[in-house]
Amino acid sequence: MTDLTLVTGATGFVGRAVARALLERGQKVRVLTRAQSSPRNLAGLDAEVVVGDLLDPVSLARAVAGCRAVYHVAADYRLWVPDPDQMFKANIDGTRSLLLAAKQAGVERIVYTSSVATLGVNPDRTPSDEFTPVTLDDMIGTYKKSKFLAEEEVRRLVKDERVPAVIVNPSMPVGPGDVKPTPTGRMVVEAASGRMPAFVDTGLNVVHVDDVAMGHLLAYDKGQVGERYILGGENLTLAGILGMIAKIVGRKPPTIQLPRLPLFPIAVIAETLGRLTGHEPMLTVDSLKMAAKYMHYSSARAERELGYKARPAQQAFADAIVWFREQGALS
Repeated sequence: MTDLTLVTGATGFVGRAVARALLERGQKVRVLTRAQSSPRNLAGLDAEVVVGDLLDPVSLARAVAGCRAVYHVAADYRLWVPDPDQMFKANIDGTRSLLLAAKQAGVERIVYTSSVATLGVNPDRTPSDEFTPVTLDDMIGTYKKSKFLAEEEVRRLVKDERVPAVIVNPSMPVGPGDVKPTPTGRMVVEAASGRMPAFVDTGLNVVHVDDVAMGHLLAYDKGQVGERYILGGENLTLAGILGMIAKIVGRKPPTIQLPRLPLFPIAVIAETLGRLTGHEPMLTVDSLKMAAKYMHYSSARAERELGYKARPAQQAFADAIVWFREQGALS
């Protein structure tokens, strides 16, 4: 066994940040990437690259061989998919296969990246925590259901197979390196470009991606196996988020609040066009259903038990906008 650490999902947003944080700590890092994944986020990373797939057990065995630690960050993160089975296989079956391969290889500890999407939401809009009651029936959309079931599978593996996994639940990460971009990154680009003139009444929790990455390392160092820790930041309304972005780029903030119900027919049309064109729609039925809830969370447990800290959301948006502007993504 060496001091080698495997990171899955390093070609993605959070995975890249985790890999960078590990390298800055002086760790030797190996990254697992699919053959078809863009290598943009691997540029400048002094890491060993292994080509494989979460649904290919042979490649997973090769990826975890000789590793002391595994950070399983990779996931199919889309708020709309034409084929739900594809997402379920990647997020549930792929997670199971990787964790079992890691256990077989003698990995000492695994940090599994879940999401606040798996958590309960309080009807009174107060921040939820790791113990807020929730069931599968509360999950809206394929992504949330897949992550909920994947997290349940991780806990089962911890209990039945003694897999040494700690769970982290990031909220809405924002910052540099969002190459895809994620649904959150798309919102930042659209808002900064002045293409979000209105909003619905909803609430979100915003966190800098580099704080999420540091939270992963803290979970490895101090987290309890089988437990989960929210890695969040600042609770904001969508109106507050758009106003913050507008101020950073020097635009007027949107002032029009739209009711959700009249938007549902538009979302149905957008999803139909998405199926025809293959492009992910900006507005979906599930996103409107989710907007009915204030998705506010507390990171108190991670702060108390891990020493986790998060910077203000304004810094996250400012860093993201600088990066998107450098990439030519802002009009």
